Amino acid sequence: MNSIFAGKVSKVPKLMKNTALKRLIYSLTIIVFLLSFSPTNSFGFSKTDTVNNRGFKLKTIVVDAGHGGFRTGASGSYSVEKNLTLQMAFKLQKAIEKELADVKVVMTRTTDDDILWQKRSDIANENKGDLFISIHCNSLADRVVYSRGKKERVADRSGKGVLLLVYGFHRTKEEEKAIKQTRIEDDSEMNADLDPSDPESLILINEYKRKYRKQSIHLANLLNTEFVDTDGRRSEGIREQGVLVLCHSAMPAVLVETGYINNPDEEAYLNSEEGQNQVVNSIVRAIKNYKQELEQVQ
Repeated sequence: MNSIFAGKVSKVPKLMKNTALKRLIYSLTIIVFLLSFSPTNSFGFSKTDTVNNRGFKLKTIVVDAGHGGFRTGASGSYSVEKNLTLQMAFKLQKAIEKELADVKVVMTRTTDDDILWQKRSDIANENKGDLFISIHCNSLADRVVYSRGKKERVADRSGKGVLLLVYGFHRTKEEEKAIKQTRIEDDSEMNADLDPSDPESLILINEYKRKYRKQSIHLANLLNTEFVDTDGRRSEGIREQGVLVLCHSAMPAVLVETGYINNPDEEAYLNSEEGQNQVVNSIVRAIKNYKQELEQVQ
């Protein structure tokens, strides 16, 4: 067999491939067929997660506080993003541990130290996270205006509300690499029969990508509903973006832009106990709904 895994499977006939791998591929193929009959949202994915996760338990959630160290992130008149994200991350950690006692929370950073983007994904993957949530604050760039023939830059403080980001299709190759390393290569039984040139292996990789993307968008929809319907926040909806920490994490992942720190009203909200608690409680409610749907036996 002409592959990087040839040394592991040279003694195993092609027709004797790992039955667990074949069963998984067969099950995932059935899922694709069933999804074609599900109602879809604007992204083309079903609004509710119809994947049969019999026996699945959401065990580990990775909470990522955006920025840190010299990378302060966005700034307002008296606060910076790196501090607010860490405050909300700690509150989210405590709230999840209180409301979901059977779930472990892994923090990508717990101090002011900066953690490289790839390291954050590595932490998530090494801990076999089932969910990755990255917390950030938004900001608008200065506007360029012309006054008396001169070009000037004016601060734009009109931004308001939340924004949910999921990784874009243009970076799926990077997620594919993370999935291979985290979800497949670590499984010695499955890895023994993984041939990168084999259509069955490609199907398996693609189904992991499809499943994680679908679940990421579903969680983003749940989060958006909580922010808007429960907290009455303005929302800019769900967008695709090539965020490294999302596409390098081999699990469903959403980045939450909690508000515009350079808007005075939003900055005050994000710095207040009430505002931070509302953000955290909305995230926890969405996670609880997501967990319940994912774990229900069909």
